Amino acid sequence: MSTGRAAVICGIGSYVPPDVVTNEDLARRLDTSDEWIRSRTGIARRCVVAPGTATSDLAVEAGLRALKSAGDERAGAVVLATTTPDQPCPATAPQVAARLGLGEVPAFDVAAVCSGFLYGLASSAGLIAAGVTDRVLLIAADAFTTIINPEDRTTAVIFADGAGAVLLRAGSPEEPGAVGPLVLGSDGGLSHLIEVPAGGSRQRSSGREPAPEDRFFRMVGRDTYRHAVERMTATSTEAAERAGWRPCDVDRFAAHQANARILDAVSERLGIPGERRLSNIARVGNTGAASLPLLLAESAADGRLTAGHRLLLTAFGGGLSWGATTLVWPEVQTI
Repeated sequence: MSTGRAAVICGIGSYVPPDVVTNEDLARRLDTSDEWIRSRTGIARRCVVAPGTATSDLAVEAGLRALKSAGDERAGAVVLATTTPDQPCPATAPQVAARLGLGEVPAFDVAAVCSGFLYGLASSAGLIAAGVTDRVLLIAADAFTTIINPEDRTTAVIFADGAGAVLLRAGSPEEPGAVGPLVLGSDGGLSHLIEVPAGGSRQRSSGREPAPEDRFFRMVGRDTYRHAVERMTATSTEAAERAGWRPCDVDRFAAHQANARILDAVSERLGIPGERRLSNIARVGNTGAASLPLLLAESAADGRLTAGHRLLLTAFGGGLSWGATTLVWPEVQTI
């Protein structure tokens, strides 16, 4: 493996579908209210795909913006983090690469649910370090509303659709934008806390038709909350320590936008004050793997995140899976 080659962010883009569902819209068909949703999740609205729109459509839009942001619409590989591929087979990434006009580049999907962007960063950094390519387009996209039970208020009020992307180039570990130490983990013994029970080989090989509710995403909320807070706090602490940072050194904290109460709990445990926390959950909801790059793109565009900021990122998702990393935000154009 080559030494001294780091993955450096040189472009960023995001996309959310135009259709919006407000808390009031949900309250008209579910046993809920705007106050109930806001107090438990911090969400006021969420963007949703129109009928016929697929994850690849979101991914292409975000990927195109990231390429334009970098000012050079080339990439030697495409990595797509998603829980909602267009179809079980083949992977969605090759279709995205083709639609972006990138030619016959290597392209593959990464499935780590809401931790997908960080797992995708690790995969992308590995491709660059190994010399497979000098430029990787990493896209995280999810059409989560396509796997949510519309009658389940515990998930229907939280999840939404969107995509975010970064273009990574080979560079020096010391330069702004270089992806810092990556801390990743998983616990398959708790996979039942976040799952879609039906549709895979286990259910199909049983020869039994699944119960209707087993076709949808489901989550054990209370246990998920506890593990999310514990894992994101621990991995954030480790990633910061490996970078040689103390909590007071962190200028901006970007956590997967899962739930406002989870974000507050993690930030408070880390000792990161409110003015250093990045958030957009009130406007876009929980967009799965897309959450982190979408947040970064929005924050860079509106000035909350600027060049030189020391950034700590963390996420938690199904698997269970989790991770964290650090970087110094580079000069990057927003589209």
